[in-house]
Amino acid sequence: MNEKIQAIIDLIKEKDIKMVDFKMVDIHGQFRHVTIPAYSFSEEIMTSGIGFDASNYGYAVVEKSDMVFIPDPDTAMIDPFCEIPTLTMSGNAMIIDSPANRPLAQYPRNIVKAAEEYMRDSGIADTMLILPEFEFYLFDQVGWKVAADEVSYAVDAKQSYWNSDVEGKGVIVPKQKAYHIAKPYDTSYECRSEMCLLMEEAGIPVKYHHPEVAASGQFEIEPMLGEMSKMADATMTIKYIIKNTAAKYGKSATLMPKPIAGEAGSGMHVHMLLLKNGEPIFSDDNGYSHLSETAHYFIGGLLKHIGSLCAISNPSTNSFKRLIPGFEAPVTVGYATSNRSAVIRIPAYAKQPKERRFEIRNPDATCNPYFCYAALLMAGLDGVKNKIDPHANGWGPYDFNLYNLPEEEKKKLQGLPTSLDAALDALEADHDYLTAGGVFPEELIKNFIKTKREECREISKIPHPVEFEKYYNL
Repeated sequence: MNEKIQAIIDLIKEKDIKMVDFKMVDIHGQFRHVTIPAYSFSEEIMTSGIGFDASNYGYAVVEKSDMVFIPDPDTAMIDPFCEIPTLTMSGNAMIIDSPANRPLAQYPRNIVKAAEEYMRDSGIADTMLILPEFEFYLFDQVGWKVAADEVSYAVDAKQSYWNSDVEGKGVIVPKQKAYHIAKPYDTSYECRSEMCLLMEEAGIPVKYHHPEVAASGQFEIEPMLGEMSKMADATMTIKYIIKNTAAKYGKSATLMPKPIAGEAGSGMHVHMLLLKNGEPIFSDDNGYSHLSETAHYFIGGLLKHIGSLCAISNPSTNSFKRLIPGFEAPVTVGYATSNRSAVIRIPAYAKQPKERRFEIRNPDATCNPYFCYAALLMAGLDGVKNKIDPHANGWGPYDFNLYNLPEEEKKKLQGLPTSLDAALDALEADHDYLTAGGVFPEELIKNFIKTKREECREISKIPHPVEFEKYYNL
């Protein structure tokens, strides 16, 4: 018997596990799961898998939709949110073939692995390290209604400025003044600390957590750098932990980009760097901001394809309510050092060669992380292969505040798409860099665009409360 499988069987006995849970990922990047009694767990399940219908997960497969899910023993962990002792695992989706199963090319985990293999085959690098920053809101109450007679939502955070006459204890945070604010105003400290401890138990090292800018319950948790495929799995686990821990504390967590008008939005900035034979290839003491020519070409690839990338990294209509001036969200296609108004920011604090990197600031956590991280890698590799120089293309460096430019100067700058529809247009026109090497199947891209277009059409048909304010009495 395989050593890893035997280790899982031993763990089930040692911890008196009653259920074994298999977590799968749909096209939107959301967990689905199937659970079996622990006494049914066997080596055959680990090798032959669990059957499921891929069409119900949003994948438009050319083959028959019946697939098998093969658990990955390296992802096994005890689920801390189940009262009944439960072991949980992620894994890969396979097409039922004879004599052997083959990977479902559209399945998110398989796409990340294909992108990494494409990188290794290119000879440019063998490892991509990434660090996503997780910004989110914690609400004490949330509710919404979408019906013929009412379209509304309501949120509440006890610490918010709008409760200054309600709470009666003076523990209120002024609007947009919550960044790093301490107790007694930081009322969810224990909740977030428990989130981080659970992440550590899940094998995800945490750098820190802290209150973010928005007074109405916005926070950030930042893990340490990790390999791309492992960090894609970790992203799913982090979101799972954030949401379930919040529920335990009687709160509701959301990673949606713009839940509150007039307050800061929540992004998922992604730091990235490449290694070859364990050595960083983005570092150069003589380059701009100590970055190598390869790093600049990688930036060039990201900026060239940023419009189509937005469809994958910002795949909700709400995403583009965050990507507006005035809230530290990027709106300009460009790069710079320590400048949060450009879409690519080079952190000045990363001074050691093995730390030198940049972050892309437009993504948010409504994305499917497997698709997002793989697409970022493919765009960057395209830039390296084609020597796309960001400076020569007029994308910077912008070492000044882009928000404060005169309007005439702003008109000369290239901006991000301003809607999901526009980003989907860009993806439709520009996705050859994604299909290179067969990493992203053409069928997946077409189906993804179709699915998101339907979302846009559905939302566009629903009257908005602001429309009543603007037009009801005209």
